[in-house]
Amino acid sequence: QVQLVESGGGLVQVGGFLRLSCTASGRVFSNLAVGWFRQAPGKERELVAVISGTGGGTYYADDYQGRFTISRDRAKNTVYLQMDALKPEDTATYFCAAGASMSRQSSSFNSWGQGTRVTVSS
Repeated sequence: QVQLVESGGGLVQVGGFLRLSCTASGRVFSNLAVGWFRQAPGKERELVAVISGTGGGTYYADDYQGRFTISRDRAKNTVYLQMDALKPEDTATYFCAAGASMSRQSSSFNSWGQGTRVTVSS
């Protein structure tokens, strides 16, 4: 397993943007798929986006296509989630997770960070 640390969350106004970072320890991270998930209060955790180990493949859940962008810097062992045009319903705790392959299922990811809180105010 790898250790993951998220950062970049905070308070932002409607229409604003944030860039979340997921930084990992261990060389093996560069070969792993990484997903961003989020969990709003009282709701289940849901997938936002996934990126392949090479960075050449990405997947976005329908609600985030066009507003959010996932990317990775293999040299920095970091995966980013650029979030634009934020809405109040984007308020949630955002988690990154690493797994052996791209998947839409949270159960496929076996290393998780502690999460970073995003609050979008209207």
